[in-house]
Amino acid sequence: MPLHFSEQELAERRRRTTQAMAADRLDGMLIFRQETMFYLTGYDTFGYCYFQCLYLGADGILTLLTRAPDARQAEYTSMLDDIRVWRDRPDADPARTDLLPILEEHCCRGKRLGVEWEAYGLTGRNARRLMAALDGFCTLEDASDLVNRLRVVKSEAEIAYVKRAAELADGALAAAIELAKPGAFEGDILAEMHSVIFKGDGDYPGNEFIIGSGPAMRMGRYFAGRRHLDADDVLTLEFAGVYRHYHYALYRTLKIGRASPKHEDMYRVSRAMLEAGKETAKPGNTVGMLFDAFMTMMKREGYEPDAFAYGYALGTTFAPNWMDWPMIYADNPVVLEPGMVFFLHPSVRDKTLNLCGVCGETILVTQKGGESLSASSLDYVRNT
Repeated sequence: MPLHFSEQELAERRRRTTQAMAADRLDGMLIFRQETMFYLTGYDTFGYCYFQCLYLGADGILTLLTRAPDARQAEYTSMLDDIRVWRDRPDADPARTDLLPILEEHCCRGKRLGVEWEAYGLTGRNARRLMAALDGFCTLEDASDLVNRLRVVKSEAEIAYVKRAAELADGALAAAIELAKPGAFEGDILAEMHSVIFKGDGDYPGNEFIIGSGPAMRMGRYFAGRRHLDADDVLTLEFAGVYRHYHYALYRTLKIGRASPKHEDMYRVSRAMLEAGKETAKPGNTVGMLFDAFMTMMKREGYEPDAFAYGYALGTTFAPNWMDWPMIYADNPVVLEPGMVFFLHPSVRDKTLNLCGVCGETILVTQKGGESLSASSLDYVRNT
């Protein structure tokens, strides 16, 4: 069984979860986020694209309802014992035909159950069916962030995985810099970056690596289709090393070919914003204060801020994206604590020139501020 944490650590996570449930006066939880299932039990799958629910009672009892292929997955990857299967059929409605009897069995009639409504596996259609199946049976409360608030502070075992992910990210960046020359094919760069991570026993990322050059260097999202780098170009790389689903992201813009004083200055300002954010990332400050530190530095350097959120927490996340809770935006009241991990990516953009200068990395919140776990240089890179 490939459990990546001790049973004692998993049990302590479940204890803290039921404690938080009690504080919110919840008798049980209906868990739909795969991150939560992995965090509490070790269960690892992509089967959450279908209806799947993990019931956690206030007494700590666990029952997983899933499809047959994922039942075997749960047996192999998790500590779960009570695994139930719903069957595919033309009129399948597992919330009514399978989950409702499970909740009846666990004496949930008339009780208050928390639901992870904000879950990629709980589609709008399935959410409507869930509400219809449980209408009049129990009271449903939004508990989407209950476990998120626990997961955001990492244990020593989790931090060890983040550090390994950082090593993989460093290797991928070094490989990209080596290949990023005039005429280089973006596909070759991506292939080598992924190769470094997989050869290092890493995992698939929660979303695609972002690579862009030429007209697409400011996109900030993955899209299909690769190009060759021009003799005078800018290459954008936003990617993550991933180990046991824990992500460590880096963001760099590399100048290809001729020198560009404008681009170098934009990158310099982004790096100054990054350092300001790291200085601010101390316990007791808020996530909104990280955003304020970025904005203050950007304005000081004479650049106009845009409407972006300049980062987010990172942890163990599953497709379709690696962004975790909370986001870094203005006035976010979440208080920073030691052990939180954030990806900071303050960007400086010029729409007129179609330029983007970004120096981003992932930091660990410590008593002294944000600690980088990466060994990669933050220096400006120009390849000829």
